[in-house]
Amino acid sequence: MYDFAVVGVGPPGARFARRAAERGYDVVAFEQGELGTPLACSGHLSLDVWEYVPEAARDDLFQNEIRGARFHVGGAESTPHPFYRVGEPVSNAVDRVQLDKVLADAARDAGADVREHHTVTGVEEHAEGVELTVSGPDGVFTAEARMVAGCDGPRSRVRRELDLPEPEEFLHGVLAFDPEPDDDDFVDVHLTVPGFFAWRIPRGDAGVEYGLAAAPDVSGDVGERFDALVADYGVAERIEHRCSGLIPIGPADRVTSRRGFLIGDAAGMTKPFTGGGILYGMTAADCAAREVDPASPGTLARYEDAWRAELGREIELGKWLRRAYDLPDPVKRAGLWATSGEIRVHMDKPTSALSVDQLKAFLGR
Repeated sequence: MYDFAVVGVGPPGARFARRAAERGYDVVAFEQGELGTPLACSGHLSLDVWEYVPEAARDDLFQNEIRGARFHVGGAESTPHPFYRVGEPVSNAVDRVQLDKVLADAARDAGADVREHHTVTGVEEHAEGVELTVSGPDGVFTAEARMVAGCDGPRSRVRRELDLPEPEEFLHGVLAFDPEPDDDDFVDVHLTVPGFFAWRIPRGDAGVEYGLAAAPDVSGDVGERFDALVADYGVAERIEHRCSGLIPIGPADRVTSRRGFLIGDAAGMTKPFTGGGILYGMTAADCAAREVDPASPGTLARYEDAWRAELGREIELGKWLRRAYDLPDPVKRAGLWATSGEIRVHMDKPTSALSVDQLKAFLGR
């Protein structure tokens, strides 16, 4: 019997598998397809990502340095409101597919048994552990573990099998790429989508990422909105590798069961104001590896407390920030005009907008 069975080997699952294996636990991790595919997530991440990957992998992952963002209340030709950091980057564009592979390799190096092309089709909880039904290249088999970590994304099978509540809402996201190289060090954010926004991210030699997310019940056809975005930028004919998926927003009140727990998108651990969840998911993975003892189900309560202490305030403040996206356009323009300029805000931590460093940057303009 394994100590932990991990379902889903994206960044949160790979991070948990690695950290649990480093603590001496026997870990098996199942990924239903090839690591990193299909791509359905942005490659724009804060600088904190380098704390989670081996130093030797940085050159392979890095694509472009980002120094700031231009916010628009309109299309490509609308007046931008720039936010930036002087003398240093605020974020990076990285190779999102390769990131998954690097993190999975780190889990393997730590001793975790990481298996691609293995789909978990069933999860049963028992008094002493869990039994997983797994379909792999050699057929269907069962795997037993003391606990299961559901890291299998917004449509989490583990969440359904354990009868855990869904995240508060789901957005529909679409992204695609223009292969034309672009070394610009600013991203563009368009506050033109009901309930969310659209974006343009230059990724150096890898081209440009275009994306859009919206709440399906208020946004109309998300695909049509995306088509209008790339047409507005004049790149519709060059767009390739288009993909789409759900973005969970807002974790439920409970992400643990008797012998299982959720991490990352499966739990709705994303930034409400951007939809990004890689760093939040890996933060929660570290909490789980630190707090959960597979032989002691009572330690799951410690995990609930730990990840909420790390992320709860950021998520709640992020919800308030997102509400500003739907203010009337004149109000948005006035707010952006009044606050644009140099910033000292961490892109994963909205609480940093209340920091002394940010106040100094604002008063020094």
